[in-house]
Amino acid sequence: MATTNQQPQFQDYLPIMAAKLGGDGLIEELCNGFRLLMDAEKGVITFDSLKKNSTLLGLGELSDDDIVSMLREGDIDGDGGLNQMEFCVLMFRLSPDLMDQSEFLLEEALEQEEEFSGF
Repeated sequence: MATTNQQPQFQDYLPIMAAKLGGDGLIEELCNGFRLLMDAEKGVITFDSLKKNSTLLGLGELSDDDIVSMLREGDIDGDGGLNQMEFCVLMFRLSPDLMDQSEFLLEEALEQEEEFSGF
């Protein structure tokens, strides 16, 4: 019997959450997610905390390579862990639909600012 290597399917719920919760509510939920994944003693998400807590939260068992890749992608300051801001930025970057929406909203806000300032 042949086995197939299936990648987990990713459903991006961030745009739906943003629509239902608004900007402040979405940030609050991302901060809650950060706290669930972080190492309580260090105050950041580490390799070990992500591996342990993602499994406990039912996110599935992430491979070591997936964890290292995620930490590298989000670790802006290069300290080996994700602080709350890095985590939130990473979550936005991993959501293509939300990124598209945020670009549109940013353009709209800039246009409104130009109108009000008389440029």
